[in-house]
Amino acid sequence: MPKRIAILFLVFIAACTNGRKGQQPDTPNTPSENPLRLIRFDKPTSGTMFTAGESVDIALKLTDTIQPDSIVLFRNGQRVKKISDLSFTLKTETGKPGTIQLNATAWKNGQRQTASITIRIKSNIKPIEYTYRIVRSYPHDPEAYTQGLFYHNGYLYEGTGQHGASSLRKVELETGKILQSVNLSREYFGEGIAILNDKIYQLTWTNGTGFVYDAATFKPINTFSYTTQGWGLTTNGNEFVMSDGSNTLYFMEPNGFSELRRIEVFDNDGPVKMLNELEYIDGKIFANVYLTDRIIIINPETGAVEGNIDMQGLLKSNERTGKEDVLNGIAYDPVGKRIFVTGKLWGKLFQVEFIKKK
Repeated sequence: MPKRIAILFLVFIAACTNGRKGQQPDTPNTPSENPLRLIRFDKPTSGTMFTAGESVDIALKLTDTIQPDSIVLFRNGQRVKKISDLSFTLKTETGKPGTIQLNATAWKNGQRQTASITIRIKSNIKPIEYTYRIVRSYPHDPEAYTQGLFYHNGYLYEGTGQHGASSLRKVELETGKILQSVNLSREYFGEGIAILNDKIYQLTWTNGTGFVYDAATFKPINTFSYTTQGWGLTTNGNEFVMSDGSNTLYFMEPNGFSELRRIEVFDNDGPVKMLNELEYIDGKIFANVYLTDRIIIINPETGAVEGNIDMQGLLKSNERTGKEDVLNGIAYDPVGKRIFVTGKLWGKLFQVEFIKKK
């Protein structure tokens, strides 16, 4: 009997020991895998700016002594070529500024590793410099915090901002009288407006919500959404162009307001940010640059700035009451070839002509 007890005790001890051993976390069955590191970009430094049309010297460097089986270069997600040399030259396109993302993917034994950098391409075009001439001035509601403006069939249409004061208005040009209006709920800060197919579209600043109205009655028809902030809005007759305060303009289709494409706006110094109210005039995009007296003329295909308009001194000191905000609002009469501009809380709206500086 004692012998049997001793044997059972030994079996019990062995079973307990095996159970504890199986639970120990410090003895993995396989060693941890290190991520593959084959290459990196040696030059240029990510974020470096070049001029459109310039050749960019690119250099990759091995991170170890391991030689990759192959390396493939991608530009903005598109395959460029298979690389046989770690140093090579990338030719940028004349007249096409913007941001370029470069990815180099290296392969070894069926595994891959990707190194990435971005480079910025400023415009190679020197913008034409303009000033202005006042043709005529009109009364403008000094309580209107102008965020959007367009001219249609003899009337001005204005979108105003500020929480609790945002609206869409139809305005008589000669008198500044508000003929028709609809107010937005206090939660919305109204922004840019545009008309297309007898419907008026209005953005809001940070809600990600836009409103669609019947152009004749101002009756709300629909809403739409977007993922950026809403600043300026215009149309080329087929699609919308929207700004969000950056240097990017978004081309949106009118039915679902989904993005079709985008351009980045650069002049010969670099990106032009704070793009605000927009207007399409004779195939070009005119944009207010927020917090400045500057309007720029943008090529809608490339994003290159082709013109700078200096609007300093438009509203004279003796025409100010002290509560005026910045220049904002551009409208175009395509029949009469008239351009109108105003500002936030300005008491006047101006018809102007743009003149090349000498």
